[in-house]
Amino acid sequence: MNPRITCPHCRTRLLDGAFNRQKLVPCPSCRTLLEIEVFPALFRGVQPGESAEPVMVEGESSCFFHPQKKAVIPCASCGRFLCALCDCPLGGEHVCPTCLETGKSKGRIKVLDNRRTRYDALALTLAVLPFLITAPVALFIAVRYWNKPGSLVQPGHGRFLLAILLALLQLAGWAFVWFMA
Repeated sequence: MNPRITCPHCRTRLLDGAFNRQKLVPCPSCRTLLEIEVFPALFRGVQPGESAEPVMVEGESSCFFHPQKKAVIPCASCGRFLCALCDCPLGGEHVCPTCLETGKSKGRIKVLDNRRTRYDALALTLAVLPFLITAPVALFIAVRYWNKPGSLVQPGHGRFLLAILLALLQLAGWAFVWFMA
């Protein structure tokens, strides 16, 4: 049974034998007559790092970007057929390079994370500055953004801990100066 193809009326999964038969086939659940033409590469899995194969069998589709290569999957956004080289898996879907670039530039792809605010570095910078207001702000930022995703290259909470320690020391110093005056 193929999990990807369902009946348009009752959403029941359709059996593999119902595809590409050039005649009407009843749905196993609601008995609606369907004629189902399926792209042959849908039944082949694409392995990561797999190179695009040349088109060998007449009747199979070729890649939109590389007409000499065999298509293995359609783009989830625009529907263009893609070879293994052009397939960009992203968040459980497969998109073409054009849709990926368009989604990146227009901010339509929410899964694509190409920029992050480094709250740990911001908190540490504020904790190092010797002003009265920066220590509470550094403490707030370190505590508030503790569970936010950090840097893509330096995981951990070391900078947050250092910012909290410096902010507390700075607040203690200001309190000491305040009460001694």
